[in-house]
Order: sequence, then structure tokens, then C-alpha cells
Amino acid sequence: MGSGSRPVSAAERRQRLAVRHHLGVRAGTAAGAVTDIVALHGTDPASVYLSVRARTSDVDISAIEHALYTERTLVRMLGMRRTVFVVPAGLVPVIQAACTDQIAERLRRQLTRVVQEAGIAPDAAIWLKEAGEATVRALAARGSATGAELARDEPRLRTQIVAAEDNPYGGAVNLTTRLLTLLSAEGLIVRGRPRGGWTSTQFTWSAADRAELPAGVARAELARRWLRAFGPAPAADLQWWAGWTAGQVRQALGQLEVTEVDLGGAPGVMLAADEDAPAPAGPWAALLPALDPTAMGWRDRGWYVGEHAPALFDRSGNIGPTAWWDGRIVGGWAQRKDGEIAVRLLEDAGAEASAAIAAEAQRLREWIGPGRITPRFRTPLERELAG
Repeated sequence: MGSGSRPVSAAERRQRLAVRHHLGVRAGTAAGAVTDIVALHGTDPASVYLSVRARTSDVDISAIEHALYTERTLVRMLGMRRTVFVVPAGLVPVIQAACTDQIAERLRRQLTRVVQEAGIAPDAAIWLKEAGEATVRALAARGSATGAELARDEPRLRTQIVAAEDNPYGGAVNLTTRLLTLLSAEGLIVRGRPRGGWTSTQFTWSAADRAELPAGVARAELARRWLRAFGPAPAADLQWWAGWTAGQVRQALGQLEVTEVDLGGAPGVMLAADEDAPAPAGPWAALLPALDPTAMGWRDRGWYVGEHAPALFDRSGNIGPTAWWDGRIVGGWAQRKDGEIAVRLLEDAGAEASAAIAAEAQRLREWIGPGRITPRFRTPLERELAG
């Protein structure tokens, strides 16, 4: 990094995080909170709701459901790193072209091979194409449907394939889930309202209209949005977050006006138009759910996680529920069977922090109400606190 690079301290990065991620300055709507942070991790349905709650003041569960399933200002889709995200509706074509189309190509090759090896049809590619087209037609006729309902309409979805043959938990399963996942990755169908409550994973499906964008243009736009939300940051963090190659990152950044920065001795980049740091938000407390996008937004997390990673991450690198004070993770939390939000601070953050985090825990308990939250990916501290 050259001597002329603009220095950016960890304190400035935390200041930006407070404002851009709506943790120190709350957003007015669910869609507004998500738009400014690009996307919410959607693998665990409860995390979507809890991530929005942490960034808004007067948005309840019904308002989030309204944005997801009535207004459709937020959409659940497969995106970066082959992960399910909830994203603003207007960003769907960008993520589709920048990330998901490549994922879909791999998924189709893999599923075609599975069909071929199972001896289901002489030409696996044509058979799979026709089964997919028939499924989309059946879904369009219904308007919305579960996988089981579609399998009654389209018999090929009930075709048996072997899943995870080398895994002791593998075995013969219907084609349904694999094909619906592929069709969603290709932007032909989209997940809709779940069957059950807001923590349910049993989603219905609806047909979708694709909007085409050139992949290079889409990657540049996604990189711009990520830098606005997560920058300044190392380019390697963008590569990890998006699931791109180093070459794709260079091409995307090459289309943007960026400035090189010095992140305490490590090289980074930021948008040239974003050099002025936002005004300080003041000390803030937050309880973020498992897989929250702030906690998972960077590959290099030392500047906000500190020494607490072993207690807060599982073996696959998924983060659990975290307690934040003024831009740093200072502990974790879990919900117990009686509804209590149990918090443990992993460092002495001071009396003001302890009081603010305790108050936030009480607000979270009241917001959740009678619901119970167990993260899909459980971490050492969360398991211990949940009891």
C-alpha cells in the first residue's frame, strides 16, 4: 500500500457500520433496512425477522411478512456463495446475473449427471429440461403451490434419485426439492409465503419473470452496493462475500471509481465518492441473530469480533447470536425455553454497555412474544445459554 493511501481506522469503520447498517441509526421500514445492507441471510427464516427488528424501531412481524409476501418489496432467492438471501425486489436481477446464473449452471450440470447415472431417461438433459418446463407451467396454473402439490401435478417430480450416496444419511429421495431449487436458481420460480409461522421453512412457490442483465454490469453494481454498505474493506472480503473469482473482483472494481485505503497496515478500497465518514451515531447496543449480515459481511472479522470467535462460530464458519456495543461484538445471547433472552458478555464493556444490552434483551423478548427461536446452525455459546 503506497504512502499516499488514505488511512482508515477500525473506529471509522465501526462508525460507518453504525449508520450504514442501521444499528446506531434505525431505518423506518423493513425494505429500507435491507436495501442499505444489500441482503439478509435467509437460510434461517427467523434470522430475517430478527435482523430487520434490530435495524428498525416500529416494525413488527406482520409488517415484515407484508413486505415479503404481500408488497413483495423483499424477495427470497439463492444468491452469493450459493446461499439463500432476502433482497430488495429491485436488486433481484443484479444478484441473478452477478452470482446466481453461474450457480444455476453448476446445479443443472450436477442434476443432469444424477439423472443420467440413475438411468431415468436416454437423454438426461432433455428429460430434465422438459420436466422443469412442465413444473413451471403447473405452477403458473396454480398461482402458488408447495413442492408436494406440484409433485401431484407433474409426475416426473416424484422420480426417485439417490441423494448423498456416500453419506450415511443419504438415500433415495424424490426429485422435487432438487429440481425446484434448480428452477429457482435459474430465476424461473420464487419462494413465497411459508406454510406455518414466521420461523417455518416450508415455503410455497410461485412463477417468476426474469429480467436480463449483462453479468459484468451486474457484478459492478453489486460491488458498488457492497462497498457502500461494507466499505472501506479489503478486496478479498468482497471476493469472499460474493463468491467470485479474483478476476471477477478486479473486473468489477475496474468499472468503479474507487480509492485505495490503508486499513491499519492492510490494503483496502472504498468508493471515491464515499471518502467523508458519516457523523457519529453515538454509543449503541444491538442483539443480532445468527447469520446476521453485519456479522457475516466480511471475511476478515478481527476488527469487530476480537478474540471471541471460538464461542460464537460453529465449525462451518456460521456465526450465532451476538451482542454488540458501539461497533464491536462483546458477547452472545440465546432464547431459553421459558422465553427469556439470556445474554453473556465475553468482556468487560462497562456499566453503560451492560445496561443498554440488558434493556435490548428485554425489548427483544417482548418483540418475539410467545415465539421460540433456535438457530439452524448452533454455536457453543448459544447452546450453553439456551440450556
